[in-house]
Amino acid sequence: MKVLVLGGGGREHCLAWKLSQSPLVETIFCVPGNGGTATVPKVVNIALDPLDFPALVQLVQVQGIDWGIVGPEVPLAAGVVDYFQARGLALIGPTQQGAQIESSKAWAKDLMAEAGVPTAKAGVFRELAPALAYLKQAIWPLVVKADGLAQGKGVTIAPNYAEAAQALTACFAGGQTQVVLEDFLVGEEVSVLALTDGRVVVPLLAAQDHKTIGEGDTGPNTGGMGAYAPLDWLTPATLVKIQKLILEPTLRGLQARGITYRGILYAGLMIDAAGEPAVVEFNCRLGDPETQAVLPLLQTDFAHVCKAILDGTLDQLILTWANGYAATVVVTAAGYPGVYAKGDPITGLDQGPGLIFHAGTAGDASSWTTQGGRVLAVTGLAKSLRAALDVCHQTIARVHFPGMYYRRDIGFKALDRT
Repeated sequence: MKVLVLGGGGREHCLAWKLSQSPLVETIFCVPGNGGTATVPKVVNIALDPLDFPALVQLVQVQGIDWGIVGPEVPLAAGVVDYFQARGLALIGPTQQGAQIESSKAWAKDLMAEAGVPTAKAGVFRELAPALAYLKQAIWPLVVKADGLAQGKGVTIAPNYAEAAQALTACFAGGQTQVVLEDFLVGEEVSVLALTDGRVVVPLLAAQDHKTIGEGDTGPNTGGMGAYAPLDWLTPATLVKIQKLILEPTLRGLQARGITYRGILYAGLMIDAAGEPAVVEFNCRLGDPETQAVLPLLQTDFAHVCKAILDGTLDQLILTWANGYAATVVVTAAGYPGVYAKGDPITGLDQGPGLIFHAGTAGDASSWTTQGGRVLAVTGLAKSLRAALDVCHQTIARVHFPGMYYRRDIGFKALDRT
C-alpha cells in the first residue's frame, strides 16, 4: 500500500520510520517531510504546503495513495480531514469539529463539563477587563491559557497578579479572542496518547513529557524538551481510572455532540498524590516528543494499527510492546523558545548509538544545517531508563552545531524514585 504522512517535524520522521518497517507499506509520501524523512527507506518527500488541500488531494489521486495520517494540529484544525472525506479519501485524524478539542481550550472545557470528565475549575474570558477583575479573587498560582493553537507555548503558570496580568495582556494583544483562566493542578504530569476509531478508545503506553526549557522544570514552556516511557510509577488502578473516567467519557461526549472522532485522542493529565487523574488539556494528534519515545517500543505493525482506526476494528487489535524503556531528549537551537538562528552546520548525525529524528533540519547526508528551534529528537532504547538516557547522551555528545542546547535531566523524577 501507499501512504501519506502529513507534516515535517520530528514526530513525522518517527511516523515515517515506523511505517517503513511494515511489509504492507510500499511507499510513504511525506508532505513536506524533512531531511531526516528523506533518509528513511520507502520515503518520498513532496514539497507541498500541508494546508494546500486541493494539491494534497491531487497528489493522493495521481499517486494512488491508499490512506494517510496527519501529524500536526494546524491542518486538522483547518479541516483537512473534512476535505478528504468529502472526496471519499481516507485520512487518520478528527474532523475540524472534533479538532476543537485542541484548537479551543474553552470548547474542550465545555465538553469535559458535559461529559463529567475531571479537570481543573476554570473561567473563560473574551475581554481583558473582566479577566483582570477575576485575578483579584484568584488562588495562586493560576494558569493562563490562550484559547487557540499556540504550538505548546500558550500556557503560563502565573505565581502572582502581575505575571498573570502580563500573560493575559499578551494573549489578547497577540490576537487571541478568548483566554482560559484555570486553577493550578498539583501532581505528576502524564501524557496518554490514545487511538480511537470512533467506537472504542485504546491507550498507547503512557509517557511523561518535560515541557519547560530549563532543568528542574523551570523557565517558559516549549513544545517539549524530552519524554520517556513506560512509567513504572503509574499504577494499574490509575490506568483503569484514566480509561473509565477520562478516555471513554470523552469519546461518549464527542458522540453526544454528533462527532465521529477517529484518530488520536491525546490526554495531557495531572495525577495527584492519591492517584486520581484530571485533564490538563486535550490534543487532537500525536504528541511531540512523546511519539518518539512511545512508537519505538511498539511491536505491533503500525500500518495494521492505522488500518484498524480507519476500518473501525480497533477492538480486534492487540497491541504488543517491547520490554525495556525509551527516552527521548530534544536538542534545540540557542534562544529557543524565543528567537533562534537558522542555517548553522550540523555534524555527527550518523555516529551515535541512539535513534535520531530530525525536526528542524535542512540538507542531506553530506551537509546538514539547522532550520528550526527544535532541531533534533534523540531516542535511546535500553533495559532500564537510566541506560536509555545514557544512550541519548552518548549520541548527543557526538552531534555538534553552534549553540546547541538540551536538558540533561529528562526523567529526573523517575530516577529520583529509584
